[in-house]
Amino acid sequence: MQQERSRMLGEMPMKKLVPTIAVPIMISMLVQALYNIVDSYFVAQYSATALSAVNLAYPLQMLMIALSTGMGTGVNSVISRRLGEKNGPEARRAAMNGLFVEGCGWLLFVVVGLFVSRPFIAAFTDDAQLIAEGSDYLTIVCTCSVGLFGAITMERMLQASGNTMASMITQLAGALVNIALDPVFIFVFDMGVVGAAVATVIGQIASFLLGFVLNQKFNAELRLRWDHFRPDLRIIRSIFVVGFPATVAQAISFVLNVAMNALLMGFSTAAMNVLGVYFKLQSFIFMPVFGLTNGMVPIVGYNYGARSRKRVYECVKVSLAWAMTIMFLGMVLFLAAPEFLMGLFDKGSEAAADLADEAKFGSMVQIGSVALRVISSHFLLAAAGITLSTVFQAVGKGNYSLIMSLCRQIVVLLPAAWLLSKISLNAVWWAFLIAEAASLTICLILFVRCDRKLLRPLDAQNS
Repeated sequence: MQQERSRMLGEMPMKKLVPTIAVPIMISMLVQALYNIVDSYFVAQYSATALSAVNLAYPLQMLMIALSTGMGTGVNSVISRRLGEKNGPEARRAAMNGLFVEGCGWLLFVVVGLFVSRPFIAAFTDDAQLIAEGSDYLTIVCTCSVGLFGAITMERMLQASGNTMASMITQLAGALVNIALDPVFIFVFDMGVVGAAVATVIGQIASFLLGFVLNQKFNAELRLRWDHFRPDLRIIRSIFVVGFPATVAQAISFVLNVAMNALLMGFSTAAMNVLGVYFKLQSFIFMPVFGLTNGMVPIVGYNYGARSRKRVYECVKVSLAWAMTIMFLGMVLFLAAPEFLMGLFDKGSEAAADLADEAKFGSMVQIGSVALRVISSHFLLAAAGITLSTVFQAVGKGNYSLIMSLCRQIVVLLPAAWLLSKISLNAVWWAFLIAEAASLTICLILFVRCDRKLLRPLDAQNS
């Protein structure tokens, strides 16, 4: 079976290979994005305070996801290259060490959940109810995140060997369990945001357990064996070379969210909620693209390891066409129906202070309608940047992706948002387009450098 996957990664026509590998991941991540939206929808129906609590908790939750998926990218990259080199034992050792690294990440967030959750929420608000609900939610999802870190490891191992159908099944199972349990815990048991957190944790654990079973049964080359296992610093370093920059690149979103929440809370709670809802809505567009690029990593990594420059180029071209199509459809959706999309999450506010802010700056639907139309103008630029930056990760140049993300979300976006906030609330949203344009420019420069130093020499090495 493993030989068949190797032939597929190295020989199947790219126009067929990319969808074969990527579509199952895209579907599973689309369901995951749907879960994010449904989860926020249920919480919003429970109370406006509950939605604000989840949105304030979201940045720290994103930091946890950044660590798990970033290190998962490192595991995927190392395994794919070793399989391309026909080095099965080293690929299996990389998988074992990847699980060890993810386990350490879980223990780190146990500490974060116990000691950081309440101070983090309290940094943004003095509302006692909001602090209580936000910190309860964070404590549960962080301390019980073993399912998240384990599931990411299993998914990346399955993806790295080309078994993306099994990866899709694990992600689908977790998301569907989550969606099914949300209304039960939130409304039937009247647990509110705590119920949402419990449903999330159970879904993650279900995904982890199923992923482990599927890997042991169908992924013979990467089947985990516990006898005589010892952490290997050499392999861990290889994982970190790609995984740490990928983690930091995604963790930058944490800094962005915290800073933007603080900036927007200066206008109104509704403005802050618009940002939180936007990130949930845009995940419905971006998650399939991230699924596509997750599928690119084993393809590019395998063919880079096999010294096939032509197939690396073909993969980039085909993936870019897919990404641009998805982002274009998302842009059309955001331009055509922003009022409807934002209205799904607007339960209205009863607090006098919030009502006064709405009278001055507008309701959540009014603010969000402008925000969605403006921000979606950068989607096509993002499609190109995300696709090209994935090549950096697949060939072991994760630091290039880090540079690109730093420029997009910290160096450019935050200063631009702060300056534009001096004009008006609506002007703030243009910072996303400005930052994406700058990021893509830098990405193209780095891609040319990567092509010249790493990809073009492959033909000479293969001759």
